[in-house]
Amino acid sequence: MKEFNLEQLKYPIGKLETPAEYTSRYIANKINEIATFPERLKKETLHLSDKELDTPYRPEGWTVRQVIHHCAESHMHCYIRIKWALTENNPLIKAYDETLWCELPDNLQMPIESTLNLLDGLHFRIAYILKNLSKTDLEKSFIHPENNSEIKIKQMIGLYAWHGNHHLAHITSLKKYKNWK
Repeated sequence: MKEFNLEQLKYPIGKLETPAEYTSRYIANKINEIATFPERLKKETLHLSDKELDTPYRPEGWTVRQVIHHCAESHMHCYIRIKWALTENNPLIKAYDETLWCELPDNLQMPIESTLNLLDGLHFRIAYILKNLSKTDLEKSFIHPENNSEIKIKQMIGLYAWHGNHHLAHITSLKKYKNWK
């Protein structure tokens, strides 16, 4: 991995870019990316060996296995945050330490199949609810305690589409570099 710089390894698709305007086309495209993420992730990972799954995608980075489990955990938070924003008036959500979560035994050792199955159902639900939101719903928000910022559902759609693609690119970049099939 010496031929890449650390920034390229951390952000293989670049950092999140937010649009100037959240058009219906942008929203629909991002919902589609969310809906198709589990299948794209399965295609790239289901056949990997334990040795490959336990390979970090970059120096001092998570392993492929940890990345897969992290996606499920992060996207579960996404789903719950959307539901809170839809049912409460600008709620303050709870943050979590994703680094510590990734060091727990389930993320370090557990097979990936159950997590891939979880992502199937979870992303079906996320996409379903997002496809049925009104323009008013897209403006609903929550407060994130890390920086006391207000995050709208329409922003979450772009963020989590990017998040899935970002981590999928970690895996595909590593596979390409290692010449894995």
